[in-house]
Amino acid sequence: MKFIDLFAGLGGFHKALHDLGHECVYASEIDPTLQHIYKENWGLTPFGDIRKIVETDIDSIPPHDILCAGFPCQPFSKAGKQLGRNDTERGTLFEEIVKILEHREPDYFILENVPFIAKHDNEETWKYMESRFEELGYEVDHKNYSPHHFGVPQHRLRIFIVGSRKGLDHFQFSAIDEQTTLLADIKYFIDDKPENYKSLPKVNQMVLKIWQEFLSAIPEETKIPGFPIWGMEFGATYPYEWPYPYKMSAERLGEFKGNFGISLKGMTKKEQLANLPSYARTKKKFPSWKKRWIGYNRQFYKDNRKFIKEAVDQIAQLPHQSWQKLEWNVGDRERNIKNYILQFRASGVRVKNTDFFPSLVCTNTQVPIIGWKNRYITKEEGLKLQSLDGLRKLPEFDNAAFKALGNAVNAKIVKLIAEQLIQEPAQKELNGKEVLPEKERAKQSVA
Repeated sequence: MKFIDLFAGLGGFHKALHDLGHECVYASEIDPTLQHIYKENWGLTPFGDIRKIVETDIDSIPPHDILCAGFPCQPFSKAGKQLGRNDTERGTLFEEIVKILEHREPDYFILENVPFIAKHDNEETWKYMESRFEELGYEVDHKNYSPHHFGVPQHRLRIFIVGSRKGLDHFQFSAIDEQTTLLADIKYFIDDKPENYKSLPKVNQMVLKIWQEFLSAIPEETKIPGFPIWGMEFGATYPYEWPYPYKMSAERLGEFKGNFGISLKGMTKKEQLANLPSYARTKKKFPSWKKRWIGYNRQFYKDNRKFIKEAVDQIAQLPHQSWQKLEWNVGDRERNIKNYILQFRASGVRVKNTDFFPSLVCTNTQVPIIGWKNRYITKEEGLKLQSLDGLRKLPEFDNAAFKALGNAVNAKIVKLIAEQLIQEPAQKELNGKEVLPEKERAKQSVA
């Protein structure tokens, strides 16, 4: 069958459907660099802004059987502003998809987005989308999947929306569910001797060394906290209930201690706030979860001060508050920070087990680190995590490459869905005898 690939990116949909024997007859991608990359990988040059094409030359989009689109997720992402269809730049791209479906009437479509799209605006966004599809004669279904459900150790939950003008009696997500597997370990997806890789900078290695000293200083019988460890709270006494710092006078706040126990006495109010954790400078009341974690951290320090004080003094010297925070997400496993997958995030240094590889995101500042290799994952390893291994070409620079990988759709999941969706439903002859689809008849004739 013939398909089109909208918001094509690196071509995750293309790879999945190409592997199943389908032909791509049209692609659209607004990024000039990715247009070139797509041409290098697939031999087809994508057209540009789909909005302009739909508005001025919709007939240039050829007839096709399958429409594929991983339309921009930022309007609906929990990490974004969640403007949804009110995002005048990107939220309306859904309408362009609808116009193409209405104009060309393909038998099927497969869409991908962030799961929150189904809950956005009290589910009004999804109800609107579903009604638009049904108006065009499509039966619609959707389900959330992540690569780690299918043996690829990347936790990246996405919603997959399918539609068929032939109905969905032949399609069930449960058939795909049966192919889920146990979590795979990232150790099977990394290269022993990659040709091109980026080592972890010395300053980041120093941060990990200091946190390792912190972990090693905690008595074995003491559980490492599962809540975020906020080093700035070790020794701090500033109020976080009522009144909170912003509402207090400089004289009153001067009676307390800020980051790592620094005295706030004699400082101006501006100086006092600068010596508090960034999250404590808010003009609003602290949310309950924040107050809870502040309390947990202060109690942990009180209970373990004599063991961890030396390491905490080093943590206090780190130049960024994000480096002064640790997210230990590996429970009671071995207390060796280098054994795990690491990230330097705004929320802190995050530590994950090797069977929980974080989602590739469209920013190179959060590229995961392979702790025992002392390096970031490579672009080629990123391809494997999106089931795009084998692509010949990626953007040259790491920031552009990981942005593209972060925006890509996982080809393995699309392939599993397409295998179930894109087929002719079995029909009945007048005498009630079942007529199998062509693919099934071919299998039986060979047998």
